[in-house]
Amino acid sequence: MAPKEDMLPPGWEDLDRQMGQLFMMGFDGTSVSPEIRSLIEDYHLGSVLLSAKNLKSAEEATRLVLELQTIARNAGHQVPLLIALDQENGGVNSLYDEIYIRQFPSAMGMAATGSKTLVHEVAVATAQELKAVGVNWILGPVLDVLTNIRNQPLGVRTSGDDPQEASQYGVQFMKGYQEAGLATCGKHFPSYGNLEFLGSHSDVPIITESLEQLSLSALVPFRNAITHGLDAMMVGGVSISSAGMNVMHACLSDQVVDELLRKDLKFKGVVVSECLEMEALTHNIGVGGGTVMAKNAGCDVVLLCRSFPVQQEAINGLKLGVENGIIGRARIEQSLRRVLDLKARCTSWDQALNPPGLLSLTQMQPSHTNLSTRAYDSSITVMRDKNNLLPLSSVIDASEDLLLLTPLVKPLAASAVTLSAAESIHGSLDPAAALDRTASVVSGESVFKELGRSLSRQRNGRVLHTSYTANGVRPIHEDLIKRASAVIVVTADANRNLYQQAFSKHISLLCQSQYSSTGERSEKPLVVVAVSSPYDFAMDSSIGTYICTYDFTETALQTLVKVLYGDLTPKGSLPGSISRSQKIHQSRQHWLVENWNEDRDAHALDNLLEVAREDCTQGQRSELLGATSNSFLLRKEDIDEAHFVVRNSSTQALYGFCATYFFRSTGTGVIGCLIVDPSRRKLSIGHSLHSRAIRTLLQRKGIKRFQLGSRLPGIYLGIPSALSVERKRLRQWFANLGWNTSLSRPVCSVVLRNLGTWSPPDGLTAALQNTEVSYDLVYGLDYAREILDHIKTNARQGVTDIYRIALGGAPNCGIIRAKRPSDDMILGSIVIYNERSALAEHMPILRATQTPVGGISSPVISPCADDYSIIMQGLILLAIKQIRKLNAHAVVMDCVDGDSNFDCLSSLGFSMLHSFEEVNTDAATWTMMHST
Repeated sequence: MAPKEDMLPPGWEDLDRQMGQLFMMGFDGTSVSPEIRSLIEDYHLGSVLLSAKNLKSAEEATRLVLELQTIARNAGHQVPLLIALDQENGGVNSLYDEIYIRQFPSAMGMAATGSKTLVHEVAVATAQELKAVGVNWILGPVLDVLTNIRNQPLGVRTSGDDPQEASQYGVQFMKGYQEAGLATCGKHFPSYGNLEFLGSHSDVPIITESLEQLSLSALVPFRNAITHGLDAMMVGGVSISSAGMNVMHACLSDQVVDELLRKDLKFKGVVVSECLEMEALTHNIGVGGGTVMAKNAGCDVVLLCRSFPVQQEAINGLKLGVENGIIGRARIEQSLRRVLDLKARCTSWDQALNPPGLLSLTQMQPSHTNLSTRAYDSSITVMRDKNNLLPLSSVIDASEDLLLLTPLVKPLAASAVTLSAAESIHGSLDPAAALDRTASVVSGESVFKELGRSLSRQRNGRVLHTSYTANGVRPIHEDLIKRASAVIVVTADANRNLYQQAFSKHISLLCQSQYSSTGERSEKPLVVVAVSSPYDFAMDSSIGTYICTYDFTETALQTLVKVLYGDLTPKGSLPGSISRSQKIHQSRQHWLVENWNEDRDAHALDNLLEVAREDCTQGQRSELLGATSNSFLLRKEDIDEAHFVVRNSSTQALYGFCATYFFRSTGTGVIGCLIVDPSRRKLSIGHSLHSRAIRTLLQRKGIKRFQLGSRLPGIYLGIPSALSVERKRLRQWFANLGWNTSLSRPVCSVVLRNLGTWSPPDGLTAALQNTEVSYDLVYGLDYAREILDHIKTNARQGVTDIYRIALGGAPNCGIIRAKRPSDDMILGSIVIYNERSALAEHMPILRATQTPVGGISSPVISPCADDYSIIMQGLILLAIKQIRKLNAHAVVMDCVDGDSNFDCLSSLGFSMLHSFEEVNTDAATWTMMHST
């Protein structure tokens, strides 16, 4: 008999009723259609998808949802329907009502505010409005990271290109929705942030990043949202073609759903498939077979957007799969339990049949209107204003003409799921494919006409307005430029509509080559406004005044008018890793940077290291203690080294040194240290070294990301953070260079002194004996394969290389393993070494004392481990016992991740030696910076 907690509630024995709860389906029209009625009454459909094609107003939406729930109740449903829709704000809203539903910025627009509090408030307000009309499930938040910011369809629907930042905002969106009573559904797992398009209607976009690359960036927001209680996850329909994974459709793959999402990321909630009406899927597999594959892959709810015959095919396919034994009843029942649990958290019959409706929306209206204004006022971003053209009143009189040039664009797709429906016809992820069917806002042309009228009203002067297309600059544009005294060019996702980039650049050249009535050359003021993706001209300094609105709803463009005329001081900043990049181009002294020459520079570097050590604040231990010029030289075949110096060619003295490493296995470029003579700081030596380092790393084939701080060599693990004043200065210095230091990760080295008198905490030995974990110490390359497999899936950059050195360094290096005896699986590992090992050469702190010291490095605990801290302490306890046998007086442990690990170590008696902040950024950031 099944355990009690796994038994279904009474009344759920019927297979048809069970299966009905495992589908989410949409329909056409703004009233209940015979098809959706049949799905609810005859097929026991458990979830209904609504999109802009169903929703004309808040009042009618409330009426429609109530009718759907009433049909379900009268048909004998034990639990209410899940009513789901997209409401991402910006240009992607399924429910639009000018009177009752407020407009808020897109996800990237909200990230541009820089306020997690404001993001949370907007999420709550959005969910409250949906809850009022009877919706109980929001298909959000979007958790994708734009790991490739060019030609990606998601654009401003994401929070940006930085995984940690997207994670923080994604969690705030999620918590806000949940606070207002909605169930959440993260999307689009495993990532839509870097897709490659083949162009055929029968092909799906492809993810080419390896699982390791995804884990380091794209999966970060998904992982964190799961940790904070995400209710459901939508798995995309993209294919994956990379090392270790070849998947035709992610949502049909057990590698993606059961292995990656369920086992690796430990997701316990409801998994929703992408819409199976995609042309690529119907062409290659068929919806019936696709439904069976989605269920066997681990999806709980299968999504079908609109076609009734296709929806019937999916239901019949699932039933046939169960009857033929292809799908076990246990899997059906497991999914049903998850769906019922989700419904219990977000709805009840009392709520479903008594929606708050218009009265509640009316009461919210004043506060939500104020919130909308605050959000847009805080999001509009002026990225550059080189010639101080803002406000426009400072460069153009009321009697002069202002020219507005806008692209002929259609509105953004109303919703992501509507977009999926369009794919069944168009086979494309391009939002334009759905534009002629649904829209949450009026057409783009109408919005831009209203922008022209607003500009005219605000300045009490004439605004000349015309559009432009892929035909480029026409004679009419040239004539209008001659007549106008200032020009505004609007772009909308110019990275994907390249004609807009070409047009804007052409207009810029025309404005620069204008002549006054007296024949003198007179540059005409030009403002470029990106009303969708902010990356159109983010790093193109030839566009001197550049503003980003992140969407082109009327609310956004009304706020833009206030910025243009000085009625509002813009507060937004470009989210992600290039927000401060303009500062790289500030003028400064440029030093001659030369390649490191070991024969010429080794002695001078030792002198520089000594000077830097002596500069350390009284009472502080220098990070360079024990380091020599040799410590920075790895000499590994799979690691490309390039080190640089600024030196006095006459005296041979070094003024600065920078070490860089390119780890080919992960495509990571690392700046391992940047040292400047203390007496010559603030002279731009560091800037010159940094610039040369980045340029060199960008030339490495396969570069994917950059890291500030190196685990190997383990001298500077990141930005030193021991002293608050120095930490603040260093963080700001690197931030000004373009590193996103606000999202750094803590890493540290710790020390356990007085080893001779140390004893483990009370109860620790007993606690370790009570766990089903065994520990052993192994040496040599015979163990390399299984240990490196464990490390590869669980460790950060550089750790694998530390383990490789340790495996080849017997008897002075070894690996301690924690294993599960039942299946011999490695649950944790740690490196142990002494001062005679090859590893100690690159961990110089071990050689910095006169007394014997033992080293521990790079603990790695598997996500499968049930008790992280106990396994960590067990590994360290065994390491200490081994080091004691060497008569060591102390133990140094390096490469310790996170504040929580330090708390665990301090309970064992370790104290902080050095703390750092490791910083990562995507390679696309630096590519854009150094291409202009």
